[in-house]
Amino acid sequence: MTTAEESPALLLLSQARQRFLTGRPLPADVPDETVAAWRRARFLGVRHDVRRAGSVDEPSAGSALSAAARPVLERLAPALGARSALLLTDERPRVLWAAGDGPGGQVGRDLAEREVGHNSAALALRVRRRAEVHGPEHFLDVWQDVSAVSVPVFAPESGRPLGTITVTSELCAGEGPHPGAALAEAAAAAVEAELLARSRSAERALLDAYARAARGQGDGQERAVVALDGRNRLVSEAAVRLVSPQVLESLERGARAVLRSAAPVVSYDIALPEGAGCSAEFRPVREEGSGRLLGIVAVLEPVAAGTEVRTALGAVPRVVAGRPGGSSVPWLHAVGRATELARGSEPLLLTGERGSGKATLARELLGATEPLVRDAAESPELDLPDGELTRGRPLLLRHAERLAQSDVAALNTLLDERPDVRLLATYTPGSPPGPCLQRLLDTLAARSVTLPALRERPEDIRELLPALAPRPAGGTPPLTWTLDALRALERHPWPGNLTELARLVRTLAENRRAAGPVRRSELPDPVREGPAVRPLSPMEHAERTAILQALRRNGGNKARTAADLGIARATLYRKLREYRA
Repeated sequence: MTTAEESPALLLLSQARQRFLTGRPLPADVPDETVAAWRRARFLGVRHDVRRAGSVDEPSAGSALSAAARPVLERLAPALGARSALLLTDERPRVLWAAGDGPGGQVGRDLAEREVGHNSAALALRVRRRAEVHGPEHFLDVWQDVSAVSVPVFAPESGRPLGTITVTSELCAGEGPHPGAALAEAAAAAVEAELLARSRSAERALLDAYARAARGQGDGQERAVVALDGRNRLVSEAAVRLVSPQVLESLERGARAVLRSAAPVVSYDIALPEGAGCSAEFRPVREEGSGRLLGIVAVLEPVAAGTEVRTALGAVPRVVAGRPGGSSVPWLHAVGRATELARGSEPLLLTGERGSGKATLARELLGATEPLVRDAAESPELDLPDGELTRGRPLLLRHAERLAQSDVAALNTLLDERPDVRLLATYTPGSPPGPCLQRLLDTLAARSVTLPALRERPEDIRELLPALAPRPAGGTPPLTWTLDALRALERHPWPGNLTELARLVRTLAENRRAAGPVRRSELPDPVREGPAVRPLSPMEHAERTAILQALRRNGGNKARTAADLGIARATLYRKLREYRA
């Protein structure tokens, strides 16, 4: 069935897409989010006529999502309708497993927007809920008669999105959800239940391995042992006496890096922090039967002062040396891609939300080279000396979205004449760019890297906190955090990204008077209370903030809070439920 026969609305959307692809003006009634998706695809350099076939890789044996999901999906696959497919993706999102015979072919195993444009799997991971994409909403020609629905799968302990369950079918444009939505929802719920059961089993295995190592050789002496699985950390009393918090953080970062790696752990070589005063022997904790790596037990031994300590674990990949980075898959993928592109002499564009680390990464990519720096946020005119860019000195251009049109035109001309000019630009998407700036973005699209927002890599927050904290004054202990506070930080959406997190950490470090770890009650209201269950309007956001502040003033007493706000208690309870406050 064609798009026109299926839905007049989709026919109009298909015609609008053709106008977009040929550069003609669009009708006024095209949804903004659809136009934005097409523009992102064009900006990322996606070809709408791509037809490259690709095979679906077998999931890695070390993937907890694959191990938990495959038995579930294999049981559900027979329920697929004709010309439908069931897919499992990871968080990037790459296809890990597929069954059925869906339309549209296999363009490739990578469903990231930078590869194939708008699709339901990438959208579901971004909005963290079920998402559907139909026919011409896709950018690719081969998916114009495809409908797809995706449901994100979340880690049961942290709430971090691990991937999606996706159902694809022939085009369906009727009222109501996609026919495969119920199957996708049921599959996601079953996979999350399996993940939870396996997680509890893994925690028991880690605890048993920790207990065996801590007992030692039967001499009655408790050994210095740390057990880690990327989420939990068990530390014996002897280890507490032996190592500093910095050593524990180094062990935890190394364990997370190894546990995330799909490759088997063979030979690694890292140095513990200077002055660690101990060596570490690592013992893997594996799942019985499958051999999947569940965690790591570190047995620590004291060493003489001044001895260089090296371990049998690999260093956490820190491409951005000495600066706040992370070891999550989205961050390492973006930084690795940027590092690869920066080795050439052609321009490079770093895009991302404000505060996501673009300028920091740009300076690290330039290394010891002293660039010519221009910030269009401070002055929209470049004011470059004549011939400066043609004499080999690189230009670091910040906030390209704020450039004056005359300078955008000059850069377009320069890139036409000198496509290998040494230019490193940062760009924060916002309002639709004008034609001149859009041409510049299109020119740089093939050599662009989008940095993930902090909410897309919450697992990096624990690693970032020590790096963002100011150096403590003499005799003052470093800033530490309770588990409840850490979880609140990881759930917060961080609209200001690293900049917002750094400001919060700095404020706490400079102003708090309490001793011990930072408690959840010390965090600002929006962070402490967690995100709302749905996107709020500016009015609703202001109302939620006022309610939270009143609750805090009244010590959590809802009766006094309602009286303070001049509303009925029933109204307060209803609003608390609506805003999850």
